Amino acid sequence: MSVEFTDGGTAPVTLDGSALARLRELDPDGRHDVVNRVLAAYETSLERLLAQLRVESEAADASVVAGIAHTLKSSSASVGALALAAACSDIERRLRAGAAGDLSADVQRLLAEGEAALRAVGAMLRS
Repeated sequence: MSVEFTDGGTAPVTLDGSALARLRELDPDGRHDVVNRVLAAYETSLERLLAQLRVESEAADASVVAGIAHTLKSSSASVGALALAAACSDIERRLRAGAAGDLSADVQRLLAEGEAALRAVGAMLRS
C-alpha cells in the first residue's frame, strides 16, 4: 500500500503506506499528532540536507556525500520515502567502500529523490 500525492501537475509522488501506518501506530487516536510532527521534522531536516548537497555538488567531497546519505537513509525509510532511502543506501555503501564512481551523478540522484520526497511530505502536511 502507498499514499500518492500530486504536486501541481507533476508526476505523482509516493510515500509508502506501510511506513506511514507504523508511524500512526505510535499515536493510534492521533491525539499527539505524531505523524504530522515527525513529517514536519523530517521536512525541515531534508531541506537542510538538500541545501548542503547542493553545496557539495561543487565541492565533490565523497565523505560528506556519504555522511548525508547515511543521515537521510533511515529517516527517509521511516516516513515512507523509500526511493530516497534506497538511493541513500546504494550511494553510501559504494562511497564507504571507496568506489567513488560518478559523485556528481550521485549528488544529482540524491537531490532528485530528495525533492520528490519533499513534495510528497509537503503534500501530506498541507492536505
